[in-house]
Amino acid sequence: MAVLHIDPVPFRCPPGEVLRFVAARGGLDGKHVGKIAFVGRGATVEVPDAKAAALVAALDGATFRDKPVRVRFAGKADFTDADHFGRLSRLLDLEAKAEEEDARRRARAEEGSPLGDGATLTGLALRDAEFGLGGRLLLTFTRKTRDPLPPTRLQPGSPVVLTQTNVNRRVPAYRGVVYDRDAASIGVAIDPPDDELPDDAAWRLDLSPDEVSRLRQQDGLRRVAAAAGDRLAELRAVLLGETPPGFADREGEAPAEPDISGSAGASPSLGNLNPPQVAAVELCLAAKDVAIVHGPPGTGKTTTVVELIRQAMARGEAVLACAPSNHAVDNLLEKLLAAGELPVRLGHPARVAPDLRARAVDLLAEKHPDARQARKLAKEAFALFRRADKWTKEKPQPGEKAALRKEAREMLGEVRRLEALAVERVLDEARVVCATLTGLDSQVLGRRRFALAVLDEACQATEPACWLPLLRADRVVLAGDHCQLPPTVLSQEAAEQGLSVSLMERLVALLGPDCARLLTVQHRMHAAIMGFSNAEFYGGELVAHESVAGHRLCDLPGVRAEPLTETPVRFVDTAGAGYDEELEEDTGSRRNVQEAGLAARVVRQLLAAGLTAGQVGVITPYRAQVRHLRELLADVDGLEVDSVDGFQGREKEAVVVSLVRSNPEGGIGFLGDVRRTNVALTRARRSLTVIGDSATLSNHPFYARMLTHFEATGAYRSVWEEADGAG
Repeated sequence: MAVLHIDPVPFRCPPGEVLRFVAARGGLDGKHVGKIAFVGRGATVEVPDAKAAALVAALDGATFRDKPVRVRFAGKADFTDADHFGRLSRLLDLEAKAEEEDARRRARAEEGSPLGDGATLTGLALRDAEFGLGGRLLLTFTRKTRDPLPPTRLQPGSPVVLTQTNVNRRVPAYRGVVYDRDAASIGVAIDPPDDELPDDAAWRLDLSPDEVSRLRQQDGLRRVAAAAGDRLAELRAVLLGETPPGFADREGEAPAEPDISGSAGASPSLGNLNPPQVAAVELCLAAKDVAIVHGPPGTGKTTTVVELIRQAMARGEAVLACAPSNHAVDNLLEKLLAAGELPVRLGHPARVAPDLRARAVDLLAEKHPDARQARKLAKEAFALFRRADKWTKEKPQPGEKAALRKEAREMLGEVRRLEALAVERVLDEARVVCATLTGLDSQVLGRRRFALAVLDEACQATEPACWLPLLRADRVVLAGDHCQLPPTVLSQEAAEQGLSVSLMERLVALLGPDCARLLTVQHRMHAAIMGFSNAEFYGGELVAHESVAGHRLCDLPGVRAEPLTETPVRFVDTAGAGYDEELEEDTGSRRNVQEAGLAARVVRQLLAAGLTAGQVGVITPYRAQVRHLRELLADVDGLEVDSVDGFQGREKEAVVVSLVRSNPEGGIGFLGDVRRTNVALTRARRSLTVIGDSATLSNHPFYARMLTHFEATGAYRSVWEEADGAG
């Protein structure tokens, strides 16, 4: 029999009640339900294999004692590796192992250090507890000695596990999220526990791996693979290439026409979009199954996505807007708010940008009368717990402590019911919901479905994560740029076998141009900066808008006109200068000390010409080079020096790129993933300086073409010219 996991089940819930829930809500004869076991706050239930997928689909998000529950498959899936979803499931397991090994490696690297691996804080004392952040219990911890806390990787937004250490008996662990951190204290938000936390306990905090995310992805793959006779099964057929995608205007139906005139009407105007953006919105609105918005750098991809969402909302559709990271979701949320919409943001409030936190579902729910009543009851419940523990005048009557605790737990049950009801009210009124791909929680969303799921930055997410919104949507739009950074995958084996290929990248190849629209007008880069990437990655179709096509650094206020500020693109060739790369001893990452020195000199020349530090960025592919450059430029406040990944989605007026690799063998390592170089080359608005060794780089065809392009356009310079101070 298959095993399902139900979480959470009500406190002290009898097996018979779980049986009735499964049978009644799942349409299953109770005699076919096998063993029921309780594990933590959840329960496992044995059901017939043939009914398991339908039961998960029917029960996940269903209401159990007035509160939605999460229901997923338990145990390993019985996929075959030949199956598409079985292969993805296996690759997820490989990635999980790589993440565990990476954590162990970091711990070994810092063994013997008084700071440990930075993932744990011990010897903590509870100093304060209050309710906030959507009804969660906010706990403030310090060292018992009140000394400053050591440096740590536990920062706001970090998932943590809180455990009591000064007891011999087994005590519960509490999962939470860091919501605040300063030199001497750390704040952790947890769901209100079923008992009072002891005031005199010693505590430890441990960084928690994101196991919930992995389980959701594995469960999602099983649900997609097992879907039959429903909308999910239809979408699966389209996204696997078994059924062609449908479009309203291609089947004799009148597509919903967006308003591009700017005239008054029910739909928002698309008059602020350029023609390629309008064409993309039209395709997405006509799509019955899937559409793709390919947005190269500076072409207004997120602007287009926001207008698509507004048009769908104007048609009366509920929209689920997702992205792989909290930062990307916040970016989408911010632009929707600027457009006059009022989206609801799912996720722990501590992981939402502070200036956007007011749109978090928990904080919106706090304003509801049910939530205010819940907070009042919670305070009364914990007062009863304290009363049961601290008798000061006389000995309690037999059973009185137990009665007080029972009453307190019942009150906390009512607290959770009222909080869930308040969240329900907020979501019932929401027209658009924003969340990370793996942050879609059935206990919050219940059984809600959406007419449209929009996946922004879809190319930075692995395919398993992208299927999670499709469990709740009738159609999907993916937006991103598969010519830039792929998903981050630690396991080399998993990456080589396809986990680094995003769903969007696969669909672009599978479905062809009929399902996609390329945004071609870019509003960021000087035409010369755009030139090589345009030819190499975008078929020469990009056009620089007239407002940016010829803009230079010397056009900025306070910037002197000189060769450095008048020239949009320069490649400085270090070949033959002895600028050799080296390995950083502790990490195995690479750096090039002489090349870093040259990059630092260019930065200082830009600043001397009148640029501010905030207008300049330094990008390099290797973390060791990032560290060395930051040391060389430590005195320049406001200057950003980061890896390619750190600059994804960013832009600066001037960018200096240090490519690092310089060796007799011509090895370029992971510079071979040329999409990373595309990111680096497209961050600059008015000035791009690339520093590298042509003798090493030219061994790779991509970089040979790049060097040829720079020579043909007059951007090539040797390091000897730079040393002579020319320009």
